[in-house]
Amino acid sequence: MYIFATFKYNMEMELTLRELEELGLTKEHILVVPLDKIKYQTKAIDSMHRSDGRSLIDLAAIFGIIFMLLGVIYGYIFYLGPILWGLFGLVFGGVFGFLVDYYFTKKSEKALRKRGSDADIIVMIQCPKDRQERIEDILWNNMVLGVGVLER
Repeated sequence: MYIFATFKYNMEMELTLRELEELGLTKEHILVVPLDKIKYQTKAIDSMHRSDGRSLIDLAAIFGIIFMLLGVIYGYIFYLGPILWGLFGLVFGGVFGFLVDYYFTKKSEKALRKRGSDADIIVMIQCPKDRQERIEDILWNNMVLGVGVLER
């Protein structure tokens, strides 16, 4: 029988391993696997097949349309006319929207990177069926994030 548990890397995980060794499990019965952290890479344009919901073009397009509309409306009053002011508004709005979206996306990525992931380590324990309940009690008493059991 195999028991899987996920932990955040902290002292509780070390104490859990110590308790499992005191229960009679050897190092050959316990496997500890550290997980890699996710690296956030925001792309300028999301594709149809690979979308993470964080595209930098969305806000740029919205701001470009709004500023283009304002440029066309007020272009009748200004010297160069509505077409050129609409184009100026489109360019200005697109660049402004891209910069605003880039700033907030990088800020949220930094917060996600600082927070980290929930699970840092997976512990796999091979044990006989009669020790399953005792091992699960040890795991649940030491701040495990989740436990899974695979019976063979």
